[in-house]
Amino acid sequence: MSWQAYIDTSLVGTGNIDKAVILSAAGDSVWAVTPGYEVKPEEVKAVVASLPRHGNDSPFFQGGIYIGGEKHINVAHDEEHVYARQGKAGIVIIKTNQALIIAHHPETVDRFKAVDTTKALADYLKGVGY
Repeated sequence: MSWQAYIDTSLVGTGNIDKAVILSAAGDSVWAVTPGYEVKPEEVKAVVASLPRHGNDSPFFQGGIYIGGEKHINVAHDEEHVYARQGKAGIVIIKTNQALIIAHHPETVDRFKAVDTTKALADYLKGVGY
């Protein structure tokens, strides 16, 4: 399956995610993206740098997370997973061995469904070596 197919089928195709991007774990190359979803390189760089710094040390807790030019408030964060919200909408960020998934869900979708959907793809990618 192509990287774009993972977004189109495993994420957006579920109805739980409305836009997403899959990048290298280093954040230096985009593998697939929902058309029109513009995640800025500096936003990705901040995510990659901040993932290892969870808890009270996290810049995400101090200043929020900017994705697609919008500020999201951090709700949960560990070394592989971030969930942040903007009102009832939110983002899920999961790092695998080689990939970084950033998925956005609309306010009409329960955040737990969005997290489960994104986690299912991340678990699959980990299982096949990514």
